[in-house]
Amino acid sequence: DFTEMMRALGYPRLISMENFHTPNFMLVSEVLLWLVKRYEPQSDIPGDVETEQDRVFFIKAVAQFMATKAHIKLNTKKLYQADGHAVKELLKVTSVLYGAMNTQGGERAHLPEEDSTKFKFDLGSKIADLKAARQLASEITSKGAVLYDLLGKEVELREARTESLGRPLEINEAEKVMKIAINSVLEEVQKTKDMLNNVALDEANLEAKIEKRKLELERSQKRLQTLQSVRPAFMDEYEKIEEQLQKQYSTYLEKFRNLTYMEQLLDDHRRTEQEMFE
Repeated sequence: DFTEMMRALGYPRLISMENFHTPNFMLVSEVLLWLVKRYEPQSDIPGDVETEQDRVFFIKAVAQFMATKAHIKLNTKKLYQADGHAVKELLKVTSVLYGAMNTQGGERAHLPEEDSTKFKFDLGSKIADLKAARQLASEITSKGAVLYDLLGKEVELREARTESLGRPLEINEAEKVMKIAINSVLEEVQKTKDMLNNVALDEANLEAKIEKRKLELERSQKRLQTLQSVRPAFMDEYEKIEEQLQKQYSTYLEKFRNLTYMEQLLDDHRRTEQEMFE
């Protein structure tokens, strides 16, 4: 049970499942931060959850911490809901801490109730050793597989090795092999030199293109400045027409307001006649 595990771990507040019938993000964030601190007291996860962005950042930080430090995968969506679904995610972390506490020889079960807050459980110092042990086990497994394959070929290789050692060394054959190896190395060196020469040629071409683009950019900027400084020939006529348009618009607005006012008066007059007629 989640509440019993939290009480056994020494959580300072009393909680029950009634607290999670409705979304209660403040309680979920408080429990998450407490579990993280219980797992590793030196953790630096911020506890600010005032805004929506802060809450999202907090949930992501806790999930990433648990995934990297304890290899516990948490559902961030359910944690953000902060209801009964979040309890299942909290139970994942609580179960690990509770199980580790029970492996201490049952000492926690004999503690009195008033000393529950004094119990300290810290796995942070063991995380590095655990990672090193897992890495070493993986390396041992891979090295063992390679060694098994090599030992399986030992029978064939032993015969070939014995035959090679028993055969007299021929100077002409050794010289031929050495020449082949030297020629192969010389070919690789020549290929490398050719690649370096091509790189230098490409670099020179790129520098020439960059210089050409710079000159084109300078010419375009000068042309733009020239066009901006020259007043268009039609600008005078444009300004005159614009002034006339502004006057026409003012006249239109005045007539529109008068028409609206007259229509309002006509409606009022008709309404008055209708009332008198009635």
